Amino acid sequence: MTAQSNLHLNEQGVLSGEMLSGPRVSVKEYQLLDGCKLQLVQQVGDGSIIKRFDKTPLPIAKTDVVCPHFLELKWAYGCPFDCAWCYLKGTFRFRPTKTKPVFKDYAKTELHIRRFLREASKPEILNTGEIADSLMQEMSTQSFSKFVIPIFEEQKVHKVLFVTKSNNIQNLLEINPHDQAIISFSFNADEVAERWEKRAPSVPKRIKAAQKLSKSGYEVRVRIDPLVPIPNWNEHYANVIDQIFASFVPSRITIGSLRGLQSTINGSTDKTWIEYLKESSNWGKKIEFTTRYHVYAAVINRLRDKYNYNRVALCKETIAMWERLRMDYRKIQCNCVW
Repeated sequence: MTAQSNLHLNEQGVLSGEMLSGPRVSVKEYQLLDGCKLQLVQQVGDGSIIKRFDKTPLPIAKTDVVCPHFLELKWAYGCPFDCAWCYLKGTFRFRPTKTKPVFKDYAKTELHIRRFLREASKPEILNTGEIADSLMQEMSTQSFSKFVIPIFEEQKVHKVLFVTKSNNIQNLLEINPHDQAIISFSFNADEVAERWEKRAPSVPKRIKAAQKLSKSGYEVRVRIDPLVPIPNWNEHYANVIDQIFASFVPSRITIGSLRGLQSTINGSTDKTWIEYLKESSNWGKKIEFTTRYHVYAAVINRLRDKYNYNRVALCKETIAMWERLRMDYRKIQCNCVW
């Protein structure tokens, strides 16, 4: 039984206004990074389920970070993995549950998704992992993947994006078809993950999960983020790249370096990573420019020279860094967009 078949009564047993008429799809004109302007969906209904992430202003100054505006599908919030630098520690610092996973009503989520799919004509990717790990509900009887992917499979215009550090992929392997789903795994150097991503599955386990999904026909993207210049960082990041390509070839790779909004820093209990942050941007503190340039360049060069791979983008990185790496941010193809 789908959520639509039982979503019509509110707690008092009467039809709610939203459920009678459906949530309204709000549209707004956005200027894109390449300068063109488009009418795009801003949010559905109250924005609690589907809303465009537009917190990053259009970059102008060299120190402004580049981040294309994308749609969030906010089906839940929180994350069980407790990574030291997780920005959710700042985002949810005033909630009593902090970063503990909280799941929203599937009936309302389905109502908003279906209204979006019915009315939005321009192809979009809806990101389910901006404020949650997309696979954190997979061990329950209410698997999010088994709930949401079949809805998207009813059409061929829009896609749903999972962003995860989890290796709980059994439900995903059982879902067919899955043409409208993209799975994005976050990896790091083993030493970095072991020190600061302590509750997440090991990097080899994540890579094995990604390999299985890639073999089963899913589009699999990769984020190597945050890059951290630990001792012998070049060797460590070369190793994780080699692990990935020994297992599968990602459809694209997005790389980002360690960064921290002040709210994240304030909410973090393990602050040992903060020692690497030396520079300011309009999206928090960053590793010093020259150091992170060398880390980025080493990763990009290994991908290009050893694997002939160039489908690479930067995450929340400044205009100055894009230009220093001789990359065109106006043509960005990063994790969260087409």
